[in-house]
Amino acid sequence: MTKQILYAGDTTLDTAASYLAGIIAHSGWSFDYVPSHQAIGPTRFAPRPNLLILSDYPAVQLAVPVQELIGRCVADGMGLLMIGGWESFHGHGGDWNGTPIASLLPAIIQETDDRVNCDQPALVRPVREHPIVAGLPWKTRPPTIGGYNRFRASSVGLPLLEVERFRVAEAQADDQPPSGVRAELQFEPIGADPLLVIGVSGNGRVAALATDVAPHWVGGLVDWGEGRVAAQAPGGEAVEVGDRYVQFFQQLLAWTGQL
Repeated sequence: MTKQILYAGDTTLDTAASYLAGIIAHSGWSFDYVPSHQAIGPTRFAPRPNLLILSDYPAVQLAVPVQELIGRCVADGMGLLMIGGWESFHGHGGDWNGTPIASLLPAIIQETDDRVNCDQPALVRPVREHPIVAGLPWKTRPPTIGGYNRFRASSVGLPLLEVERFRVAEAQADDQPPSGVRAELQFEPIGADPLLVIGVSGNGRVAALATDVAPHWVGGLVDWGEGRVAAQAPGGEAVEVGDRYVQFFQQLLAWTGQL
């Protein structure tokens, strides 16, 4: 029986991959997993899964003929999702720019290091309504992230989320506040970049998420929500995460893979 999801990357199932694998298992979907140091062969696509996820998985592990096979699978209806990380997009060893996979994604990957590390607030904000972002408290509780890969939406890509970055410092005032009273902080917007872009390729759906699903780039997104969800995939470490984080990734995977 073929698995619904083929998930590759995020180091190993008992480390960073435990987060997304936990969400997949919690959602009742079946999956096969390939760690970051192993190549994916063509037999993984016979029969094809509903969704292929590449997350912190370097291009060197996916031979060109296999990437071309993936293109045919996407044209036939398989979903393709790339999630950000140091070995995603261009990154630091991802090197997906110029590959057959890059031509399928709804994003334009840079030819140089695209990593952006955020040491001050970086808020996730929606730019349009869509089932992937529906029912989540973007206005009252926007989550933060710690980093992402900077890319541009392609001509056929539809941006759904952006990351808005801020510079924070004490507000300048003529009078110093009284002793023991903290000065007010001033939040200065310094720019925004696409964070989630979606599209279609043939009969398949494609998506590019610029940030990570696991620490450290995931930042506060991993704890988003007021409730907690405990999850564990077979062979993975147990994780406890925010309920809105789980809902967001469930909706992202369900739409992209037509699950």
